[in-house]
Amino acid sequence: MQRSISSSKNVYRGLIHYQKQPAAATISRQQPPCDVFINHRGIDTKKNVAGLLYGHLKRLKLRPFLDNKNMKPGDKLFDKIDTAINGCKVGVAVFSPQYCKSYFCLHELARIMEARKKVIPVFCDVKPSQLIVKDHWRLPKHELDRFQSALDEAKYTVGLTFDSSNGNWPEFMMSATEAIIENLIEVEEEEEQQKLIVQIN
Repeated sequence: MQRSISSSKNVYRGLIHYQKQPAAATISRQQPPCDVFINHRGIDTKKNVAGLLYGHLKRLKLRPFLDNKNMKPGDKLFDKIDTAINGCKVGVAVFSPQYCKSYFCLHELARIMEARKKVIPVFCDVKPSQLIVKDHWRLPKHELDRFQSALDEAKYTVGLTFDSSNGNWPEFMMSATEAIIENLIEVEEEEEQQKLIVQIN
């Protein structure tokens, strides 16, 4: 219980700090696609981890992107996804048992990595060692290598693990939110430093 209270305070302080950032105020006026891009396999996690995380972040007045929540009939799939990835600050990759069977999941992950975004891996009901790219689509080798490279980079990034059957949902949501806000703040501070360097030069 004490950990939960402490985490709640950290999230609250981090959220206030992030929302006070000058860059965040500018972003709010410009209304970018999202702050946080949630990469996930829908049949595994849309109705639990990914969907609940999206709702939780929305209630905190952040701007998460989840395909079925942010897209409408008529939207061009790849254009909308690529725009969201390019505009986001942080990517959350929710890995699950059937994640690697989805071309779209791996394509999004590769785009996130290629855009050099901060990534928070969430290993939901799956171990990193179980995530392997197999050619289910008869793709060229270079495309499979691209997917595997992105997957390897994510697997060797410190992330969160969660057992959806026996895990503590409130604790997981708090830990994930805290990690997301910490990374958002870090990205904002890095952007501000880059602006100062450009102004000095």
